[in-house]
Amino acid sequence: MVLYQIGVGIDEEDSGLCVDALKGGPGIYSARYAGEQGNDAANNEKLLAELAAVPDEKRSAHYVCSAALADPAGEILARAEGRCHGVMLREFRGENGFGYDPLFLVREYHETFGELAPAVKRHISHRAKAFERLIPQ
Repeated sequence: MVLYQIGVGIDEEDSGLCVDALKGGPGIYSARYAGEQGNDAANNEKLLAELAAVPDEKRSAHYVCSAALADPAGEILARAEGRCHGVMLREFRGENGFGYDPLFLVREYHETFGELAPAVKRHISHRAKAFERLIPQ
């Protein structure tokens, strides 16, 4: 979970990868999927192993971001969710991003989050969509 101090409120955000063939996993456990918090290599290795027998047409997934804005007393003032849909690949592509980004193909762009230019990812990502919905509130 990421906390940001914004003016008089606190903005909280949490994101995860949901793979349909894994019944929505790793989901809220995305950052610690293989055990250790933030071990991207181990998380990716475990994900690839669990998806090894899954056919390409059943490897759909999405990133989801839940964001909330609270006042200093902790009262939630606004909340929003954003999603970015794609498919999990069998091999890494790209050097950008972090976590599962080199395995997550955004179909409309024919590139992984690891291949997309950072400016493009910032525009189409689950976080961008969540905050785009949060700001008007």
